[in-house]
Amino acid sequence: MSNTSEIEEGLGFAPQFGAEGLITAVVTDVQSGDVLMVAHMNAQAVAKTIETGEAWYYSRSRQKLWKKGESSGHVQRVVELRVDCDQDALWLKVEQQGPGACHTGRRSCFYRAVPLGKTGTVTLEFRNGDKTFDPHSVYGGVPAKPGR
Repeated sequence: MSNTSEIEEGLGFAPQFGAEGLITAVVTDVQSGDVLMVAHMNAQAVAKTIETGEAWYYSRSRQKLWKKGESSGHVQRVVELRVDCDQDALWLKVEQQGPGACHTGRRSCFYRAVPLGKTGTVTLEFRNGDKTFDPHSVYGGVPAKPGR
């Protein structure tokens, strides 16, 4: 689709992948609405997600396709997949299987906040930052890379 009106108002699904062939995917918990993670998908990951109903992503650090939970068992069952107005970002509403989505052992990758209204050095503040699983036991004692 090349027509802006078709992309923004039509019913055709035409993801607008960036220069690297990727599209940003925001992932939220279908029940709580909490943001669990932000990842990237290539065309193959989008197709496999639609086909299987489970979340697939593209790891930029490992340069490969990966199924969420392939190492940890913490699979994401996709309940709804939405696309934004200009089809350059996706929103996955998921049922998170297992205790967490983050490779650091937390439920969400968004466990720190940047304080607002301050000047000078910024110090992050933990918010709901307790670990929900031990990443070393889940990933075999090797430091987990993002995307596992």
